[in-house]
Amino acid sequence: MRLGAHMSTAGGVHTAFRRGEAASCESMLIFTKSNRQWQAKPLTAQDITQYQEAAQTHPHIYPVAVHASYLINIASPDAALWEKSYQGLKDEVERAGALGIPLLTFHPGSYMDSDEQAGLAAIARALRRLVTETAVSAPHTTICLENMAGQGTNLGGRFEHLAYLLQAVGHDPRLGICFDTCHAFASGYDIRSPEAYAATMAEFDRIVGLQHIKFFHLNDSKHELGSNKDRHEHIGQGFIGREGFANFVNDSRWADLGGHLETPKTEKDDDGREIDMDVVNLATLRELIK
Repeated sequence: MRLGAHMSTAGGVHTAFRRGEAASCESMLIFTKSNRQWQAKPLTAQDITQYQEAAQTHPHIYPVAVHASYLINIASPDAALWEKSYQGLKDEVERAGALGIPLLTFHPGSYMDSDEQAGLAAIARALRRLVTETAVSAPHTTICLENMAGQGTNLGGRFEHLAYLLQAVGHDPRLGICFDTCHAFASGYDIRSPEAYAATMAEFDRIVGLQHIKFFHLNDSKHELGSNKDRHEHIGQGFIGREGFANFVNDSRWADLGGHLETPKTEKDDDGREIDMDVVNLATLRELIK
């Protein structure tokens, strides 16, 4: 697995590479715009050139993945919010396409005051439109559904949700899955021991298909198995534990895939100095490689 973390793009998307280098990333996750706002300044020709030059000078940091805005909800029963979310997601995909980024992930969404099936149908409707409308603008960007923690009316907490959505879009080759360890664990899928991990991955393969996993989010969990709570903890310090992550980093099936931390960025030591926890968590993951 190519290990990395979520890197800041403050000062321009190209700046993520030098931060990734400093944190010892082999791969990384970025935002191409603010994740908490709908609007974004369009990428300029200079933004694109600077990003591509930085990618060329850091060829050892790959693949790069984009995380789309947290505001997007293409499961919404509200027609205006659904359209706004769809356009927001389309813009995210096209930005990734313009930069030449191969992977993008997003949260499937929440069905709010409708129901599970209506929410899944709304997501499927958006995805069918999205793969068509971005076929020219982002032909080499794979759009990934992220498995979720199963909180409230959020969809994507069950492997069956992901399978339904891929099937509903005819298993388009530009669709895939981003597998989040904390979310899977929170949804009740045990990954802590080699036996539990093997059983969970066999279940994923039976229901969805392992070939659809394109990259990973590597996060420990602040809460217990099946809590449905999405709270990330440092690697080995949560309820998944070190052995759970050893299962992932030693699985040869994921050798060429990115695995990205979304854990808290800093902690303070006993003297009040800030510690870069990406460096610590990446070192912990590398210690687990046999």
